[in-house]
Amino acid sequence: MKQSFVLIIMVIAIFSCHTPQSKQEHVSKIKILIDTDANNELDDQHALAYAFLNEDVFNVVGITVNNTRNGDGIQGQYDEAERIIKLFNKVDEVPLLKGAEKSYVEIAPTIMQADFDGHEAVDFIISEALKVKGEKLVLVPVGKLTNIALAFLKEPKIVDKVRVVWLGANYPDPGEYNLDNDTTSVNPVIESGVPFEMVTVRYGKPSGSDAVRITPDQVDKHLKGKGPVSNYTITGRHGGEFNNFGDYSANLFSHIDLHGNPPSRAMFDMVALAVIKNESWGQKTEIPAPKLIGNGWDEQPDNQTKIVVWENFNGDAIIGDLFDLMEKATP
Repeated sequence: MKQSFVLIIMVIAIFSCHTPQSKQEHVSKIKILIDTDANNELDDQHALAYAFLNEDVFNVVGITVNNTRNGDGIQGQYDEAERIIKLFNKVDEVPLLKGAEKSYVEIAPTIMQADFDGHEAVDFIISEALKVKGEKLVLVPVGKLTNIALAFLKEPKIVDKVRVVWLGANYPDPGEYNLDNDTTSVNPVIESGVPFEMVTVRYGKPSGSDAVRITPDQVDKHLKGKGPVSNYTITGRHGGEFNNFGDYSANLFSHIDLHGNPPSRAMFDMVALAVIKNESWGQKTEIPAPKLIGNGWDEQPDNQTKIVVWENFNGDAIIGDLFDLMEKATP
């Protein structure tokens, strides 16, 4: 009898030690939804890869796509995102939905129609946001803000359930690709009062995400041939067949113009995910929310609504983290 009693106590002790830890591991994952123009360049693909490689950090609840001018239509954006999902064997885990082709101002009057432009992505964003309790769903738009703005318009109560970390804008300077693709979507998101963080681009300046770069030599050394082996063999957007992300990355780099000295390509979109993972990899400043007029910023120093601006990124740490993760994921 005494031995049985001791055994029961031991079992209870084991469960009391391990259950909270397992629960904590689950809770500590950051729930994210990535909204991307995946076929625009090559940074979107690396951002998706980075999210999937960080399985112990991110819980990716879904991917939505939007169309920007270089993306070969919404189907092209969808197809490229699907390629990355397949390369990481996430087809059955991560939903992929089509979003807006047109601009916010064009779509907004039709928002209550069942089949408005972008309805699949917008309705998915709303449904995922409404699920969260005791936490915030982090929306990570790395293209135009259209899908996010439409979701807030259709269901305003999700504003309190999400945090938005946008890769976009040359703030305080005007312009930038994501911003210019739908200037009408920016103010509705900022003015909603949602926790809004702007990961700056700042072309050609060391303070923006444009300075976080990968060279072809680094691709050959740290990415080519690396990554998990996929159960799928994908046909790349430039042709060829691939079953790991490292080889597809090398193919993407071989078909794109390089800039800078040394010649390289910026990992813009990946930077947004990197600073969500580790805030010490960038510098963030809270400011009164500015207003976008045209594609330039009008400062509103008395605005009680605040936003966060990210700049001065630790490119070596961010790129090094990608390389380490790819190495660890390689069989």
